[in-house]
Amino acid sequence: MMLARRPFKPLDGGGYRVKLGAPERAAIRDVCAELRTLVVANDAAAARLFPPAFRDDEGASAAFDELIHDDLEAQRLATFDTVAASLDADRLDEEQAAAWCGALNDARLVLGERLGVTEDLYENGIPRDDPHARELAFYAWLTWLQGELVEALSTRL
Repeated sequence: MMLARRPFKPLDGGGYRVKLGAPERAAIRDVCAELRTLVVANDAAAARLFPPAFRDDEGASAAFDELIHDDLEAQRLATFDTVAASLDADRLDEEQAAAWCGALNDARLVLGERLGVTEDLYENGIPRDDPHARELAFYAWLTWLQGELVEALSTRL
């Protein structure tokens, strides 16, 4: 599902042009909707999005989580809402582009965790006989798409 064209291009005067087809936009819409559902339900699959603050101190992590989890969850949901609201746009402003980047990253984290993605995937590619080849290809596409957006965003630093 690799695209021959650059999906994001910085525009003079600010913002970014988005060149994605309907199937790509639908895939992003679906993944954001699924992420939203997982986060709201506190599903174990979304745990990767809320790692412990202190790996060696369960009590401190729990206290930190109690203080900040609701805010982090609200921020994630707002990000998914921003992406959903701008999915059909041909142009993103800075805030929308940042939301897309965050949502793509969240999708990669959750999907990568589910699929058990390791460095081997990057070094060796997807084995043809892998039963999750389709999901891994989608993961690779999300990785590429996020990389393209990061590259476009970096032109403004």
